[in-house]
Amino acid sequence: MKTNEGIETTHIFQRLQIQLAQLISNAQPGQRLPAEPDLARQLCVSRATLREAMRSFEGQGLIRRRQGIGTFVVGHPQVIDSGLEVLESIEKLARRIQLEVSMGALHISQLKATAVQAAALQLEEGAQVVQVARVILADKRPVAYLVDLLPEDVLLPEDLQVGFTGSVLDFILEHGSLPLQSSRAEIQAVAASPEIARSLEIQRGDVLLMFTAQLFTSEGRVVDYSLSYFLPGYFRFHVVRRVE
Repeated sequence: MKTNEGIETTHIFQRLQIQLAQLISNAQPGQRLPAEPDLARQLCVSRATLREAMRSFEGQGLIRRRQGIGTFVVGHPQVIDSGLEVLESIEKLARRIQLEVSMGALHISQLKATAVQAAALQLEEGAQVVQVARVILADKRPVAYLVDLLPEDVLLPEDLQVGFTGSVLDFILEHGSLPLQSSRAEIQAVAASPEIARSLEIQRGDVLLMFTAQLFTSEGRVVDYSLSYFLPGYFRFHVVRRVE
């Protein structure tokens, strides 16, 4: 069990990785980042913690450290910037900025819903569901890991044999007759598990943005329960709020 101190340390590291991802995504290719002591002071962390966080971005090929010279941004990946008021697939968002996305590894399985999964889908525990897990690539680099769980009467594995490019939402809209109406999502920063880290070619424990969502029909039925993991440097989400 983690102590309160351990949990706080994890939260600090996750926050630091998000801040670094934003700093790198806003920089130009070839731009030098602030010197390590200055950057550590600016982000209110120790140099050791900063170096550990920077290592994951170096592993992703986003920065390069040159001994005695500094740390430089290698590339400037296109960022998928989306408001959260409207539910749209990664594919649709990418087309808007002319970013090439594709589906990587795909795993489709049938399993019995756990208590948590069943509650989210409004089913009995142990009910048969279909799980669709896949990697999404942007410019041939893994940027998202998506897992959808659906009742068998909504989607069967054989339904995805033709025409599935990675978005369960788009597939249902194009091939189904369900009156989809809304989605409820919770957003948090999480540490990558070993499985997800391997799929996204990052280090175990690297910070990811995770959306846990339910997709509802107009009758209030839940037809999809999803867990979506995004690399922060490639995605930026925002909310437009009304002042009252």
